[in-house]
Amino acid sequence: MSEKKTEKKLTGGIVAIVVLAVCLCLTTFALVYASISVDNNLFHTGKVEINLNDGEPIIREQEFLFEPGMTVKKDFFVKNESTADVYYRIFLDEVSGGLSDVMVVTVKDGENTLFSGTANELTKQSVSADTLKIGEKRDLTAYFYFPKEKGNDAQGCDLTFTLCAEAVQTRNNPNKLFD
Repeated sequence: MSEKKTEKKLTGGIVAIVVLAVCLCLTTFALVYASISVDNNLFHTGKVEINLNDGEPIIREQEFLFEPGMTVKKDFFVKNESTADVYYRIFLDEVSGGLSDVMVVTVKDGENTLFSGTANELTKQSVSADTLKIGEKRDLTAYFYFPKEKGNDAQGCDLTFTLCAEAVQTRNNPNKLFD
């Protein structure tokens, strides 16, 4: 009689394991099917592309020999060649040289000053984003000023930098986040 009880328990255990395995398989299949089969969702992709002065530098090496009190005005542009409106910002990267904390750089959009400070200070974090519509071109001006009071302290120094523009789409980005 003891053997029949053990056999009955063993058979019941095996049946329970088979039923649980079938349930696990069905649940896994239902979950995978639900995850894959979502109807009527459309996603559109686009591109974010900015044309910064056709890739041309705004000041060429050896173009100017700066002297105390001297200001150089250089015009350049930024154009939205994206498939959506964008937020953009202009900044200097790879800034080096003894004039990096001396030369005052001012970037203007017409009468609106976008930035004014030393070349070292014109970073991604120091410039607020502005909006460009699809196909819009913005003519900007950069002023480079060598302060008169720096005099001979900066004699023989140089300044090297890369002018950069960065853009992100405006859609679904109310906080103007650049990731």
